[in-house]
Amino acid sequence: MQLTEVAFRYRRRAPWVLQDVSFSLPPGRVLEVTGRNGAGKSTLLRLLAGLRAPHRGTITGRPDRVGYAPERFPVDQPFTVSAYLDHMAAVRGIRRPAIGEWAERLRFEHLLNVRLPELSKGSAQKVGLAQALLAEPGLLILDEPFAGLDAESRDTLPGLIAELAGAGTAVVVSDHQRVIESVPGVDRIRVEKGTVTPVTAEAEWTVLEVVVRAGEAEEVATKLRADGHDVRRADR
Repeated sequence: MQLTEVAFRYRRRAPWVLQDVSFSLPPGRVLEVTGRNGAGKSTLLRLLAGLRAPHRGTITGRPDRVGYAPERFPVDQPFTVSAYLDHMAAVRGIRRPAIGEWAERLRFEHLLNVRLPELSKGSAQKVGLAQALLAEPGLLILDEPFAGLDAESRDTLPGLIAELAGAGTAVVVSDHQRVIESVPGVDRIRVEKGTVTPVTAEAEWTVLEVVVRAGEAEEVATKLRADGHDVRRADR
């Protein structure tokens, strides 16, 4: 898959969200998209998924099967979990969807008969991941997939991503929580001021030690990650 001089804005004469974006995404690559909130990460993910079309430039070589899990799963729908996944499989022409398999792997078998509006954020996130995985995608795009997940599921997902990449799936992840760091061979790009650049050299970074009260540590870490910083806590 290749992006060549891609540019995007939401309205004519509105500011450009992204400009002159060019990079390749070969099969089996795991790509982490970093950058502060509002930099254009989610917009880039939607362009990669084909949910938005660039105003300039081209995107070629997109796999036929694309799985996309948005940051906020739309729970306001008149389905149970099982009926929703069946519906999504039918829309995509999947004859024998592995709903039970993914429900087991992502640990939501007990929720299959629960209505979507009744799900917690973490449970809804799991359903969003399952619908993205049903089609055995050649391109999997995950926008903040770890948000709200329980610790066991959060620890399982990096291994699943590595497994999919090993089978040839290209995986693109936006991850403020930096859980993806445990996956070997992750490439990183940074979205900033409408441009996309590779993150390559450790020399580009400076270590800044910040001391906060124990009860405030997680809140401060979350804010720093939201601004695109790498946070590694000394107590973990």
